[in-house]
Amino acid sequence: MKAEKEHIDELIVSYLSNELDGNAVHELKEWIAASVENEKYFMQRQEIWFSAISDMKNSIYNKDEAFQLFRKRVDTYQKNKMMRKRLRWKIVYKYVAFISIIGFISYFSYWRGKSNLKNVLTETGIEVETPIGSQTRLRLPDGTIVILNAGSRIIYPQNFGVYNRDVELQGEGYFEVARNIEMPFYVKTKELQVRVLGTKFNFRDYPEDKEVVVSLLEGRIVLNNQLQREEELLLLPNEQVILDKRVKTMKKEWKRDGINIEWITGRLFFDEIPLPEVAQILERNYGVRIKFANDALKKIRFYGNFNKNDQSVRDILEALSATEKVHYTLNDKEIILY
Repeated sequence: MKAEKEHIDELIVSYLSNELDGNAVHELKEWIAASVENEKYFMQRQEIWFSAISDMKNSIYNKDEAFQLFRKRVDTYQKNKMMRKRLRWKIVYKYVAFISIIGFISYFSYWRGKSNLKNVLTETGIEVETPIGSQTRLRLPDGTIVILNAGSRIIYPQNFGVYNRDVELQGEGYFEVARNIEMPFYVKTKELQVRVLGTKFNFRDYPEDKEVVVSLLEGRIVLNNQLQREEELLLLPNEQVILDKRVKTMKKEWKRDGINIEWITGRLFFDEIPLPEVAQILERNYGVRIKFANDALKKIRFYGNFNKNDQSVRDILEALSATEKVHYTLNDKEIILY
């Protein structure tokens, strides 16, 4: 029994490290599907593994070190579990006189509790959130690379890659999806759903934005409008879809000069975009608040190419001011454009 659990642990760790071959993946999935207990065991081990990764002191991922930390966490978990089990038995002995009544109630609570627990484990996701002014790079259990822009969030189920590859996005994310023709990868927001097999694309859907923008670099993706019934759209490389949240329709366009995703390297590229959009981008990337002294400024469009790693928000405001169409005051984190 112990040898089997150790073998399963090794399969789980290899799977979460994206180092499991096809036959072993099939073995692990069959074992998980065999019983509710196995599924629960997998969820527990996955949580322990991710907690071990997050607590590693080294910024560079090291599987061997992570595995040793994982083993220590498992031992601690087992000891705590045994202590809880002993405590439960003491309680049972203490109240043995009520065994018949308690037994019936416990039986009912066990099955109801198991059902509720299963729902929590399968429906509650792992959430990764990027603070204002920063970016987050993560690798999902299937090998997919995700880069989250400032003020963005991604949620995926704890059993990601076992039964589905569904993620929820709020904000902006760049995806390099690991190919799996048997299990499509879905990215969902309230407004739009993207379905892919394996590709590279950018998905932007901040709640405060008026548009959702999906841009494709490689492969193919299929888009479904979640706001109203509309035909699916197939996107090819160097194409992008814009979903207008007000009129609830999708529009596809081809980018002759290619798709710009320079934000993942810290670059801020403003291609004749309205000043309110410029303000939103600066707020997310520098953690500032921008107010307009009058609505006429909102019609101004701005072109510029900056690097937030080397240039401050004041540098960009100075470039805006150089157009002589906009002036500003900067007080700590509050900016007023006039």
